[in-house]
Amino acid sequence: MKKRGFEIVTRYQNANLNLPKRQTKNAAGYDFEAAEDFVLPTIWQFDFIKIFKALRKGEPLTAEALDGAQKVLKPFLVPTGIKAYMQPDEVLILANRSSSPLKRRLILPNGIGVIDADYYNNTANEGEIFVQLLNYGVRPVTIKKGERLGQGIFVPYLKADGDQNDGEERNGGFGSSGF
Repeated sequence: MKKRGFEIVTRYQNANLNLPKRQTKNAAGYDFEAAEDFVLPTIWQFDFIKIFKALRKGEPLTAEALDGAQKVLKPFLVPTGIKAYMQPDEVLILANRSSSPLKRRLILPNGIGVIDADYYNNTANEGEIFVQLLNYGVRPVTIKKGERLGQGIFVPYLKADGDQNDGEERNGGFGSSGF
């Protein structure tokens, strides 16, 4: 019986991807790589800057302008082509590489990614893991295929006394469990 590990999703089977691996003997994290070249635009190139200027000056803003800014000020999902399997009482925590903010101005806007055991082989995207990134630098960043994006750490978790959630099965992929 398989306990925990990584596989390549079907759409990248012939793309010559590397499975995540630890870089040193005592490393906790398995490094995830980009499945393809990806240009991560800087947040500063989008149209929301005029919104900040108006806010700073105390000018009234239209709902349309705010909605437009909200649509473009968001992270991007960089594909890894990888899915992870694990035990039902485990989770894969996806963290930023420690050098990414300092050297490349790249951050995970949610702090960490939580990949649940039931994300594996879901019907929406086969459980492909994406690294959610935001580029706060002033230039776009080109991420090359095979470049390390983040690191995944398998962690067991505990349930609270009286936990009654025996329930719903996952029915989707990224973000499918709601807001």
